[in-house]
Amino acid sequence: MKLQISDDSFARAMGSENVEFAFKTHGVEPTRNGSLGLAWLEPVVQLLNGDQEIVSEFTNVAVEEVPKIVAYFQSMRDQDNGDTNLQDATESTTSTHPFLTQQHRLVFDRAGIRPPLDLPSFKLLEDLLTQDPNQIIAGMETSGLRGRGGAGFPAFIKWRTVADTPADQKYIVCNADEGDSGTFSDRMLMEGDPFKLIEGMIISGFATGATQGFIYLRSEYPVAKEYLDQALEMAYSAGLLGKTVLNSNFSFDIDMLIGAGAYICGEETSLLESLEGKRGQIKVKPPVPAIAGLFEKPTLVHNVISLASVPGIFEIGPESYAQLGVGRSTGTMPFQLSGNIKQGGLIELPFGPTVNELIYNYGNGTLSGRPIRTVQIGGPLGAYLSESEFDTPLTYEAMAEIGAGIGHGGLVVFDDTVNLKEQAEYAFEFCEIESCGKCTPCRIGSIRGKEALRQFNSNTVDARTLVVIEDLCEVMEKASLCQMGGMTPIPVRSAIQKFPEDFISEQTT
Repeated sequence: MKLQISDDSFARAMGSENVEFAFKTHGVEPTRNGSLGLAWLEPVVQLLNGDQEIVSEFTNVAVEEVPKIVAYFQSMRDQDNGDTNLQDATESTTSTHPFLTQQHRLVFDRAGIRPPLDLPSFKLLEDLLTQDPNQIIAGMETSGLRGRGGAGFPAFIKWRTVADTPADQKYIVCNADEGDSGTFSDRMLMEGDPFKLIEGMIISGFATGATQGFIYLRSEYPVAKEYLDQALEMAYSAGLLGKTVLNSNFSFDIDMLIGAGAYICGEETSLLESLEGKRGQIKVKPPVPAIAGLFEKPTLVHNVISLASVPGIFEIGPESYAQLGVGRSTGTMPFQLSGNIKQGGLIELPFGPTVNELIYNYGNGTLSGRPIRTVQIGGPLGAYLSESEFDTPLTYEAMAEIGAGIGHGGLVVFDDTVNLKEQAEYAFEFCEIESCGKCTPCRIGSIRGKEALRQFNSNTVDARTLVVIEDLCEVMEKASLCQMGGMTPIPVRSAIQKFPEDFISEQTT
């Protein structure tokens, strides 16, 4: 009999470290497991038998409940018949909860099921290392995988470009600087199954001819760093990294660097500048990083989920992967629910569910109990959706048709008390704070937009000011060097167009 406790940022935020310490003071040493992504139930404590099957489960565990759980655990451990029970504290919900059972997990298939630092089988990787790298890239093309970091760019094009560009050194760079509000899938993967990311980086390195990888980790992710540090050390000890990976002729190394908290370094050229020890600023493209990236060498830049999707593609086969989803939006996507939501967490599904399905079937409506007014999708620079758009399928193409994007897959829910003028003002302010300052439209436009909205009280913005704001949005969209300034107009325009009542009252029209 074994007792284990979930250990990720969700669980720690809800007091799991105090609960773990309480178990230790009562003579029980729990093992740590990743989270299943049912955030509203954390911390989760499970009792497992010798076959690693869940015997009992406790959710929302508080320190005060520990003595009762310890007594129950000891009785179950000492008595084979298990006559003693603890009905008032037992709640076997996570493994059978519809929130989890209705998902289709390929990227997160191991996360929360097995401890993060359990070395999995690498039979798939061994097989791939015997193949022609061009076959692997062809498989990526067949799969239709598109980058999970925002733009949805076809992954195989980057892979092919890096592979076909002659160079004495090539790099794989994992963008783990997950800075969008309402997104946490990268963090959950690194905390719950770091070896999935490592395996994906090795496969991409072998296919493209890169021998050095870098993980650029967000500074606000100390738990992810903790697990990645240990996983990388174990990978080297197991022969998974270094010279002759898994006794093959391929060598691959991974180093991890910690960012300094700059949102702009989520943009790939700024990230590469930061990796080189320079100030994180946008670089004009072309050349693209796949041709001249880190230290002017061919560099494949993907975010965590893009790289962690690679093993699953070859586990089920590229053709089968391409059948998941809708049209050119293939495979699965880890959607993330947060904000004013009753059941927040991570939901991995093939592309195609509607916003309504996620926020009601999985999220179970608002935590406040009030009606949902809007959902922002795609991070702080994503669009605000009106209720009439909640039936839109979550695919790249369907979202583009309504002027939105899936981005990193984060959905932030707001009830009917939200003021969209304040949200539009926040979008300008966010851009002002996080801009690298290199281009004038982003650096100055964000300040002027914030000032234009801030001079008015709620519901009193005059029509002339809205014209000025639209002019600012046009300049930022068309003249900014990167998506930081270019996408700031998206939340501003969607707020004004879909919720005009929050900007212009009857007296000012």
